[in-house]
Amino acid sequence: VFFQNFVPSFGKETVRTTAVTPQFEQNMDYVDFIHLNILEKKVLNNSEVSVQYLCSKPCIVNLEAVASSEFRTGVPVYRRRWKDEKNLYISRTRQVHLKFPSIMVYRDDYIIRNSIIVHSVILYAWISHKSVSSYDVEQNEDYQNAVAKNYTFLEAVPPFERPFKDHKVCLQWGADYLWMLQANRIPQCPHESDGVQILNFIYASSGEKTGIVKKFEQFENRELETVRQHQIDYPMFTVSIWLYLLHHCEKDLCGILYFIDPKEMYSTPAVFLNEEGYVHIQMHLMRGGDLAVKTSFSLPLKQWFRLDLSFKGGQVEVSSVGKNLKRHHHQSFTFREDFYYDDTAGYFVVGGSGYVNGIEAFFGPVKYYRLNVLETEQISNPLHDKETVEQIELYYERCMDIQEIVYEYRYIVRQGEKVQRNCYCESYYLELIHKYGEKSKCDAFMWGKELREKYHTLFKLLQEMDFSAPDVLEDGSDAVLEVGQRIFEKVAKSLSSADGLSNMGYSVPFLVDSSCCGYHKASYFLAVIFETGLGVSVDRTKGLLYSLVGAQGNERLAVMNLGYKHYQGINNYPVDLELSYAYYSNIATKTSLDQHTIKGEQAFVETIRLMDDELLKAQTKENGDVFMWLKHEASRGNAAAQQRLAQMLFWGQQGVAKNPEAAIEWYAKGAIETEDPVLIYDYAIVLFKGQGVKKNTKLALELMKKAAAKGLPQAVNGLGWYYHNFKKDYRKAAEHWLIAEELGNPDASYNLGVLYLDGIHPGVPGRNQTVAARYFYKAAQGGHIEGTLRCSLYYITGNMEDFPRDPEKAVIWAKHIAEKNGYLGHVIRKALNAYLELSWHEALLHYVLAAETGIEVSQSNLAHICEERPDLARKYLATDCVWRYYNFSVSQVNAPSFAYLKMGDFYYYGYQNQSKDLELSIRMYAQAALEGDSQGFFNLAVVMEEGNSIPSYILDHLEIDQALHSSNTSLLQELYYRCWNNSNQESISPCSLALLYFYMRVFWNNILQSTLIYFMGTFLLSILVAFAVQYFQSLSARNSPGTRSEPSSDEPSSSGNSNEDATRLVQPDESTFSNDLAQQDSNLQNPLVMS
Repeated sequence: VFFQNFVPSFGKETVRTTAVTPQFEQNMDYVDFIHLNILEKKVLNNSEVSVQYLCSKPCIVNLEAVASSEFRTGVPVYRRRWKDEKNLYISRTRQVHLKFPSIMVYRDDYIIRNSIIVHSVILYAWISHKSVSSYDVEQNEDYQNAVAKNYTFLEAVPPFERPFKDHKVCLQWGADYLWMLQANRIPQCPHESDGVQILNFIYASSGEKTGIVKKFEQFENRELETVRQHQIDYPMFTVSIWLYLLHHCEKDLCGILYFIDPKEMYSTPAVFLNEEGYVHIQMHLMRGGDLAVKTSFSLPLKQWFRLDLSFKGGQVEVSSVGKNLKRHHHQSFTFREDFYYDDTAGYFVVGGSGYVNGIEAFFGPVKYYRLNVLETEQISNPLHDKETVEQIELYYERCMDIQEIVYEYRYIVRQGEKVQRNCYCESYYLELIHKYGEKSKCDAFMWGKELREKYHTLFKLLQEMDFSAPDVLEDGSDAVLEVGQRIFEKVAKSLSSADGLSNMGYSVPFLVDSSCCGYHKASYFLAVIFETGLGVSVDRTKGLLYSLVGAQGNERLAVMNLGYKHYQGINNYPVDLELSYAYYSNIATKTSLDQHTIKGEQAFVETIRLMDDELLKAQTKENGDVFMWLKHEASRGNAAAQQRLAQMLFWGQQGVAKNPEAAIEWYAKGAIETEDPVLIYDYAIVLFKGQGVKKNTKLALELMKKAAAKGLPQAVNGLGWYYHNFKKDYRKAAEHWLIAEELGNPDASYNLGVLYLDGIHPGVPGRNQTVAARYFYKAAQGGHIEGTLRCSLYYITGNMEDFPRDPEKAVIWAKHIAEKNGYLGHVIRKALNAYLELSWHEALLHYVLAAETGIEVSQSNLAHICEERPDLARKYLATDCVWRYYNFSVSQVNAPSFAYLKMGDFYYYGYQNQSKDLELSIRMYAQAALEGDSQGFFNLAVVMEEGNSIPSYILDHLEIDQALHSSNTSLLQELYYRCWNNSNQESISPCSLALLYFYMRVFWNNILQSTLIYFMGTFLLSILVAFAVQYFQSLSARNSPGTRSEPSSDEPSSSGNSNEDATRLVQPDESTFSNDLAQQDSNLQNPLVMS
């Protein structure tokens, strides 16, 4: 009854609920005592308590339970007292059954509507002596004045773990009826746990400003959600993180795991790593501001360990645990502050973000307990993939040896060269010997035999290298990387030769050495080789190892490979959209920077399909006919030719190698000699930025104004950019951007968004993220790279009102930008050039490398090569190339229709070891039809013609009204019509012929099935019967008795033909009358009818 009158109060612990170790006085004259013994210290109804006590005088024994709930603290919920006047100086024991209010010990039901959450219950017991002076005097029996006292804590049971109460009451008729109606409709609390597996697979963190974004939702379970809300000012949670740390933070702090609130500020918890390897922990306070601490122990490098953190109010526990689950370090921090903690008002980040770099490490499983504080032994967060974990450790142990050998070998050779130079005077002869003679090498190894045998391929390569070359740097780490690059280039050249793939087994050890030297293009090569079985046996574990190593080393293709695998769930990689986004956003962020970097092996990513003969003919090189013709036209002053030539050279398009310096010459020539606004604008931009040419802001501004005066939208945007960056005149910048935005320039939309985001838009006070986000979205719709990246971030965090959280859309947008990366374009270009030159081994190698990153055009092109050269695919690829990559292709958002048709045929007819699947085949054809391919509609019609039906959900997907097209004829007509409508209507196509043939069949069947035909058939049949009757009558008259008929010698006898004629007349009567007009004509050709 008392609990129903609770007044909400958010007080926390008081003096009465503070745990204090009981101190008992030991005095021979003071023998009173009281002890409490409880078998199960939980708040349960009818719990049994054993009270042992001794009274030296007549006494009163008191028992009281005080509870603290989410509303109030220190509330008495149970009281019991009894007197003992006779049994003095005798220890007695009494069993007491505790009874608590139902809302404390039972779950909600039809009668108990609002059970409460109890934080703590304290059971007090004390003895007070009875006054012997007067029984009328009021006794002071409170706990503070007791002669003996004791207390114990009872553990509260969460509401969702409590039993239902057996009320043992009969409801009134109306209430009973309502109960029967609603008993089965009472919503049951869903099975829900506060433990969240943030990460369940190894994540390679390269130290960039990208990471895994996770967002917690409110609990569906009402009891759990209530607990969560009441822990906002008293956080109780535990987080456990497995790590394999490669380096400490280079500068400032690096992110491990932290929470970002809707205002884009750090909140509780925020865990970082500093330069010295110490853990930096930051909390947000209820009163505002932040509080941070640093551990006294540093985290170990290159070994797996688990970092455990727990928060309980103002107490923070930090532990470091090894692989054997033994604690290495532990530290505790206690604060007299209230921390603010709301894990749903924002999002968590594992690794890096736009605000901080991530750590350089491999993350293992990450487990988060949202409502519980657990000890190290209680945490359930095992390190699952033990084989990969061990492979990572072995890889870095091996690489430490290799890097040490390379560094020392190079140092010895360089020192030997210096000694030789000091011994001889410099002369022209010695210069020639040094230039053309045998290079210095170290024959007298200082390493032991065991080490030389273990790394024999490395020592062989080192002896063949020239360490006197100027491109080998003095810095040790750069020199090791340079050796790795040289090893890789040598292997790549060998693999690209005529029979290069046949040497794959020989090349793998060299690629491993190159990878260990830090050159992670080799790591990606190894990942693809082992995952696809390219010239070797398939080894998924090694494939995963080198994918992770390459991604951690920031190799762009390796990062994209992991992003794609986690997006699609390929090769037993778990589908994890947040993890996929972490990888894709890393490369998407680099794409914009890479495009404006002159150095590096880059090319423009072009969608060129090997089935498209026209596009293949347009490919050229610097000595190709197309390029030479463009150069000739450009030299004559053709502005269009100059523009196209400059673009090809600047971006590396259409098979031409990237050459920014040559491109700028054509930009300058075109801008000066012609009035073409695009050339003027392009030249102004390179002058502004100093890309391949000396900066000239004055000339660049003149050219930009000239191009803008001609109405070029990007030039108007360029003027706004000038006023923003050079003059800091935001008013003029905004004016130009508004004009350019109205002209449809996406750069201007993005720039306006930046003004609103930074809070510097003229006339608009403060930041306005909502308006900024709308401008970014508009820019993204126009293909703007940074705008698309901003929108993908909004979709993954869900922090913007106009962008509800959608991880899949975030991945798709980030993937779209990542696949524009120039380094990927270079690999695709090498594959295409090799294909055009009929260098099949090189083409297969590079198309496999590109296809495994997840870019669709390379996947369908690789499948095409495998169809074109099945002997090559069978010999060097362990996987079914055609099936695998067409399957990958149709799983993409931008899959081409011909890939759907291919997979549809495979499912319809069966492909090698793959079984037939009619429904999947129809789905593939339907998807091709939705892409606007007439062949898709044609194939669906053919499937129906062969007696199969199309499922209703596919017809709905095709937007075909089943009520209007209920019959097969009507549905076929609709499919053939759509086939014709989506084909080239100006020429005769298979669809037009199929539609014409269908209409002819319908018309013919309608004629044959009409009433007129039946009438004419009946009429002809009756005429034939009449002629037959007349014939037999005449025949019987000639042969009647008394009449002799002698055939004359000059008349032919009719007896020989009469049976034949009669037979012909009987035929139509004995057989079914056919609908075939040809058969009717043959039956009517009778001698009697014709005569």
